[in-house]
Amino acid sequence: MKRIGLPGISILLIIGLVLTVIAFGAELPETPPAERIAEYLKVFNSGDEVAWRTFSAGGFWQKEADSNIIEQRLGMFKGLYTDLGGVDVVRLEETSPNKISLLCKARNKNAPFEYVLLTVETDTLPPFPVAGLSIRPGENPKYDVPEGKMTDDEMVAYLKDFLDKLTSEDKFSGAVLVAKDDRILFKNAYGKACLRYGVPNKIDTKFNLGSMNKMFTGVAIAQLVQQGKLSFDDPIIKYLPDFPNRETARKVTIHHLLTHTSGMSDYWEELFSSKWWEIKTVPQLADLIIEEPLDFEPGERFGYSNSGPVILGLIIEKITGMSYFDYIREYIYKPAGMLNSDCYEVDRPVPNLAIGYTKMNYNGEADPDGRWYNNLFMHAVKGGPAGGGYSTVEDLFRFAQALKNHILLNREYTELVTAGKVDMGPGMKYAYLFGDENVNGQRIIGHSGGAPGINARLAIYLNSGYTVAVMANYDMAAESVSRKIKEILTR
Repeated sequence: MKRIGLPGISILLIIGLVLTVIAFGAELPETPPAERIAEYLKVFNSGDEVAWRTFSAGGFWQKEADSNIIEQRLGMFKGLYTDLGGVDVVRLEETSPNKISLLCKARNKNAPFEYVLLTVETDTLPPFPVAGLSIRPGENPKYDVPEGKMTDDEMVAYLKDFLDKLTSEDKFSGAVLVAKDDRILFKNAYGKACLRYGVPNKIDTKFNLGSMNKMFTGVAIAQLVQQGKLSFDDPIIKYLPDFPNRETARKVTIHHLLTHTSGMSDYWEELFSSKWWEIKTVPQLADLIIEEPLDFEPGERFGYSNSGPVILGLIIEKITGMSYFDYIREYIYKPAGMLNSDCYEVDRPVPNLAIGYTKMNYNGEADPDGRWYNNLFMHAVKGGPAGGGYSTVEDLFRFAQALKNHILLNREYTELVTAGKVDMGPGMKYAYLFGDENVNGQRIIGHSGGAPGINARLAIYLNSGYTVAVMANYDMAAESVSRKIKEILTR
């Protein structure tokens, strides 16, 4: 059985190497990125695997392609073409001398996303190879936000209508909360927590966080640094002297683990090739990856991996003498007032916990008939330092308030842990297990999480005081809602 994992801040940044279009519904400008996106879409829409392979190895890309990269690109062509069935361009969304974004519609009526946004960025020098290509869910044009800046009351009215329509079309199931400073402007729940028995989602329903647990791990490490119990520059070996991979233990620092620059590989495939239903402790998770060689030299580049937070979980346990789970309950959840958050074990009955639903089958492909699957056999039985815990939108708001009010960390360390350190793209940096984004002068910190039937996002708008928490038990449903709210709040 092929398992597909969508790790947090986002699979959308990681799978951003492929999409499609054939009939241009928009006139493209005469720019290098427009030429490149036209080339790319023509090849992708051909459905020709030979053409895909040739294209994957060609001079289109800024990064030279070795055999592994070629196979990765080819795999993405195959996977996305299977899911989307090709796409048609709907309109030009954004253009500049070195960047272009197109809104496209999937041809497959059962595609995971009806609309997708394809963005290409090119080098500034001839022959203008592609420096970045990303794909993310796009918005149906019928949901376009009215022109002009909205008042809070207008935003709430728009959100009510928007979410009612999405829910009626079975495109959203979850909960949404929007607050300004300490005042909640809007909160509501939609859809079903359990389709089998028709149990509705409630505002206090517990949804899977995906990778958002990483924020709690980042804060926990910063608490220990603030207390003088470790340093961000310390190597793993200082705290885990028996770590099996000696090269990793000596070279990789706390800073590398916090910023996804460690070079450590991921553990998702290893998880599901093992007795995954028995893995309920941090050491058990760590055993999956601690002997793996590094993929690249620590500090060389950003490489999103769930392994780093797991090793940080081991270090927390070593320093404190507590289990990771007990530490987070006592020093994150309890002081923040997060009463409905934990790494619950999904093989045990948990009151008011949502089941995730996906249209991805167990081979990791979009179901050709658009059927729903529950995701209980598609993710870990218990979450941990890298993700997979549960929370509510109200608890996420409480976490944001505790962070902003320096209940969890003092002012210095709050800024340190949330300040971007590694570039991820225009306006986006990764901090210490937090995202740090700048949109039209608005600084937004937080994290997202995603996997089959799991999607959530917390966005803290530091300049304007808004907090947005969206949690969903449908594929990528929270992403579309949080992105729509971001469009409103960053005008």
